[in-house]
Amino acid sequence: MKIDAEAALGEPGEAGELSKKAEEYGFDAFWVNETKHDPFVQLALAAVATKRIGLGTSIALAFTRSPTTMAYTSWDIQGVSGGRFMLGLGSQVKGHIERRFGMNWDPPAPKMKEYVSALRSIWKSWQDGSKLNFRGRFYTLDLMTPFFTPGPIGHPAIPILVAGVNEMMCRVAGSVADGLHVHPLHTLGYLRGVIEPALSAGAAKSGRKRTEVQVAASVFAAVGDNEQEISAVREAYREQIAFYASTRTYRKVMEFHHWGDVAERLHGLSVRGEWRRMASEVDDAMLEEFVVEGTWREVGGEIKSKYHGLLDRVRVYLPFDGSSKWKDMVQGFRA
Repeated sequence: MKIDAEAALGEPGEAGELSKKAEEYGFDAFWVNETKHDPFVQLALAAVATKRIGLGTSIALAFTRSPTTMAYTSWDIQGVSGGRFMLGLGSQVKGHIERRFGMNWDPPAPKMKEYVSALRSIWKSWQDGSKLNFRGRFYTLDLMTPFFTPGPIGHPAIPILVAGVNEMMCRVAGSVADGLHVHPLHTLGYLRGVIEPALSAGAAKSGRKRTEVQVAASVFAAVGDNEQEISAVREAYREQIAFYASTRTYRKVMEFHHWGDVAERLHGLSVRGEWRRMASEVDDAMLEEFVVEGTWREVGGEIKSKYHGLLDRVRVYLPFDGSSKWKDMVQGFRA
C-alpha cells in the first residue's frame, strides 16, 4: 500500500513548494483536486519542482472538457513530469455540470467508459501515428492531422483512475480504467460488499484480473497531537459526513448500513438550509464506521492496519499543508 498527500490549495502558486515538501517527507504521490483552481496548472508547477513523487488529479472533471482537450493537457503534464502523472477523472453531479458549467448532462457511467476509451485512442494515434477513428455514442473523433499531433513521448502509458461511489461507475473502472478513486464517504463493509464485487465484475467483463485495477481512497482520519485536537477534527468530520450523506449520489453507502432514514432526514434538512442541525444526525456509531483516528505518530499505522488488503493507495482527507507533523504520519505508516 502506498501513502499519498492531497492538497487543496489557496493559490495555484503554492503547488511547487508543497509538492517538494511531500516528496521530502516520503509520500508516494501528490494529488490536487478541482474545486477553486485548475488542477493541471497546479501539477505543471509541481512537475518542475519535484523529481520523484507521483503527481495526480483527484479529480479532474471529465465532462466539462472534450476528450481531445483532456488528452492534450495530460500528454503535456506526462511529458513535463517525466512519466509521473496519473489522471484521475470524475463525473461530478448533474446540477454542477448543467448549472455551474453550462454543459449537457448524459448518463455518467456509459459516458465515462467511452471517455476513457476515447482518450486512449487519441494517445495511441499520437504515439504510433495510427489513424484516429473513434466512434461512440457520445463522441466521434476521426480528425487528427500532423499539424495538430504533438507526437510520441517517452512515457505514453498514462494511468487513468475513475472516481466512483455506486456500482455502475465501479464496474466502469474495473472494465476500462487503471484504477478507482474511492470517495471518502465509505466504510470497510461498503468496500468489501459493494466496491470490490463491482470492480471484479467490470474487470472480468474485459478479460482482466481484478488485481490489474488499483484502488485508491481518501480517508477520514481524525488526527492531532492530543485528544483535544483529535476530538475537534472528529467533530468536523461529523459535519462533513452529514453534508455528503445528504446528497442523493451517496445514498447507497448509507442504505448499505441501513441508514437510509438518516440520509432522508439529512436531505430534507439540506433542502431547507438547516445546516447546523445536520451534524446531530450523525451519531458516534456512524462516526466509528467512517473515521480512523490517532495522534500524528499513531494514525499512519492505524490507517495501514484498517485498510490492509483493500487499498493500494491511501491519502488523508485533510489537506496537506507542508507542516512537519505529516512526516510523523508517513514514518508511522512505513514502520
